[in-house]
Amino acid sequence: MTAPAAGAPPPALRLPKRRGVELTLLVSAVLICVYGYAAVGLNRSGAVPPDAAAYGAGLGLLALFAHLAVRFRAPYADPLLLPIAVLLNGLGLVLIYRLDLEAPGAPAAPAQLVWSTLGVALFIAVVLMLRDHRVLQRYAYVSVAAALALMLLPILFPPVNGARIWIRVGGFSFQPGEFAKILLAVFFAAYLAANRNALAYTGRRIWKLQFPTGRALGPIVTIWLISVGVLVLERDLGTSALFFGLFVIMLYVATGRTGWIAVGLLLAGVGAFAVGALEPHVRVRVQDWLTPFASIDAGLGPSQLAQSLFSFAAGGMQGTGLGAGHSTLIGFAAKSDFILATAGEELGLIGVSALILLYGLLVARGYEAGLALRDPFGRLVAIGLASIIAVQVFVIAGGVTGLIPLTGMAMPFLAQGGSSVVTNWIIVALLIRVSDSARAPLPGPEDGGTPAPAVMTMAPGNGR
Repeated sequence: MTAPAAGAPPPALRLPKRRGVELTLLVSAVLICVYGYAAVGLNRSGAVPPDAAAYGAGLGLLALFAHLAVRFRAPYADPLLLPIAVLLNGLGLVLIYRLDLEAPGAPAAPAQLVWSTLGVALFIAVVLMLRDHRVLQRYAYVSVAAALALMLLPILFPPVNGARIWIRVGGFSFQPGEFAKILLAVFFAAYLAANRNALAYTGRRIWKLQFPTGRALGPIVTIWLISVGVLVLERDLGTSALFFGLFVIMLYVATGRTGWIAVGLLLAGVGAFAVGALEPHVRVRVQDWLTPFASIDAGLGPSQLAQSLFSFAAGGMQGTGLGAGHSTLIGFAAKSDFILATAGEELGLIGVSALILLYGLLVARGYEAGLALRDPFGRLVAIGLASIIAVQVFVIAGGVTGLIPLTGMAMPFLAQGGSSVVTNWIIVALLIRVSDSARAPLPGPEDGGTPAPAVMTMAPGNGR
């Protein structure tokens, strides 16, 4: 072995690929889900479900195919992202199957399994076909046009449960707004990456806040207002709150000015008050949030929120056990909006805490991948995609526990909802691609490449 020549650059640091760690975690995730599936059958009928082996084999094959795609196309990707997604998706199937046993006439688990398979297929397609995340930056305006078109499309269809957010054709239905959030995250990231200096250093200073010029901020604010306005007209207030949170977070990350957080909270408060005062549907939810037991006092029985609170209380620390709870009393929303209440009752505080920690770890690894990147667009798109999951979990968990009013969104991976699970798998695929770029060794002259540019530094935040 020869020593490097004097003055030669040090060899590139090669991080371990950790694909073996990922495979081990995937096997553990599948086994946990199979154990949960068997526990439901044992608590309900005293026997393991006859199709438990088929369920485990199906989930295991989906995980294996996804792992092989990552192993061959994104070998340096974060080894935790895929196992967390498989575990959450598998536990969601277990909880939906458990709730199906209370309503055998309308099973949702088979359809959710089909949607999960489609989601994994799209995950594999994204990992295999998207070799460089920076390609998405070229399609910023195509993305925003497609997002607005997807959000406008449900207006042509009749409302479902008071909201025009679904497209139903025969027995097939999906929610196009779920896909729009990824496209808007790509547009926000591309625009903010291209204009971050103008947004951070130019404009007018008002009191302690420095606002950028209208030319720099105007286009992105216009797109955001149009998207939120369309969602308000469609009464999809949960997604509009998600887009607002996404916009504020990405604007703060791009400029480094904490004043945007204060402005965002102020505008969120004003908007929530205005919508709650003007929209009857929202006013009912606010009243239910303020007085969750009023319907009981009036002799009308417990509301969905009251039943959710009862479920968490009944679960206690360790839970009643999978299949031994009564959270189906919540009604039709038990498989979607309130599925976390089922976990709270049957898995207890320990189980819910574990789920929240899984989501937190997924978001944290997405942030870590973004912060390790050397290009502004990749950093922003990774943080934006991870923030989508973070905001959804906060809004949903806060709603079913009575912390904030309900919004009607689906818990990522866990709840019934085909469009939601497919979208979340695409988000994980993009985070896989970004994390692979962040952890891969830099190409040096000996590899036929050129050194990568310096790591992007955030704009200073002393102007707040």
